[in-house]
Amino acid sequence: MPEIGEIARLVHYLRKHLLGKTVSAVKVQEDNIVYGKAGTTADQFQKAITGKKVVDVGQQGKYFWMIMSSPPHPLLHCSMTGWFKFSNDNSGYYKPAKPEKESWPPRYWKFILETQGEPHTEAAFVDPRRLGRIRLIDCDGDKIRQTSPLDQNGPDPVIDKDKLTQDWFTKKVRSKRVPLKAFLLDQANISGVGNWVADEILYNAKIHPEQYTNSLRDDQLRQLHQSLLYVCSTAVDLLADSSKFPEEWLMKHRWGKGKKGNTLPNGERITHMTVGGRTSAVVPGVQRKTGPVAGDVDTKANGAGSGEESDDGETQREKKGAQKSTQRGAKKVNGNAKADTQTGSPAEDVKKASPKSGAKVNEEAKTSKNASSTSKKRKAPAEKMANDVSEDKKAPKKSKSELASVEARTGGRRSARIGKT
Repeated sequence: MPEIGEIARLVHYLRKHLLGKTVSAVKVQEDNIVYGKAGTTADQFQKAITGKKVVDVGQQGKYFWMIMSSPPHPLLHCSMTGWFKFSNDNSGYYKPAKPEKESWPPRYWKFILETQGEPHTEAAFVDPRRLGRIRLIDCDGDKIRQTSPLDQNGPDPVIDKDKLTQDWFTKKVRSKRVPLKAFLLDQANISGVGNWVADEILYNAKIHPEQYTNSLRDDQLRQLHQSLLYVCSTAVDLLADSSKFPEEWLMKHRWGKGKKGNTLPNGERITHMTVGGRTSAVVPGVQRKTGPVAGDVDTKANGAGSGEESDDGETQREKKGAQKSTQRGAKKVNGNAKADTQTGSPAEDVKKASPKSGAKVNEEAKTSKNASSTSKKRKAPAEKMANDVSEDKKAPKKSKSELASVEARTGGRRSARIGKT
């Protein structure tokens, strides 16, 4: 994900190729997520930008914007995979494992800006995973940081050093009780710090990422503040070009999780753990625990997460919603499985039931028994008649002389037990 240094690189290229130029044409592709979730449409964006001049480009943390000759102004967030590509320059901040074929327009583009004059430039915003956001802010250009969502985020460690003082930082950190890594990732506290930057800050400060914010000593807070400003400023000054980062930085050696030889030049071993919902690179030999620590916690319940995003924008809330849905499904499946495995005799089931439900079961059993007895009594006469008929069928036929004798004794009436003649 592009963090404070990568966004500074992107702003650098936007200033290099678009600043002072008029946007002669805007090509768009409708996307109801990238545009729609930020409250605009591709058509609205096209109409708002076409024919206007780019008079400035700005940044706050992971957000960046272009100030146009008149409102509204485009405000963007790259999230996980958003980026700007240029038809006449390479703005990439890393070399892909497999070289990509050069093509224009690039894949996954959301809009393309074309400029007037020479050199002719086309700038395309791309986002393969569609997690980025494109907004239109209707205000004066110099007031854009006073509008939502920028006013809901913390100070930028590079451009807001006058606000992010040692005193302000100390009070902010001690006002919460969350793991330090989670605190640094929360954009409501400080803008621009993402996963690798947070790990680099904590390694430089020699503090464990799970340690609670309100457990730090004064000297640790001073070092953490210095490390925050140092790492962010260095990443911005070098435009996130990792090949120029100091050789001892964790960023240069943290990759290759699970592989042998994942160590620093000084021989210290790098391990990985999950803190604040993110995979964290930690050097146990340097980042020792000096106070209470915790694994993942509900940062919102502990005073974090009040900004629009905790690390990668709206996607954090979307992930949480998906996780909750998954957990509900898992509970339902586990409940069904538990019911399926509870087997045994009826007597055992009655013993396991509550007293109230047990009485109900006994009452139902008695009712069933009485009904069965009544049914048997009703069946008895019918069964007896059937037996009598069966016996009559089995009895031998009487001769004519025997029949005549019977008629004489009964006065011509036949016994019901005499078979048909």
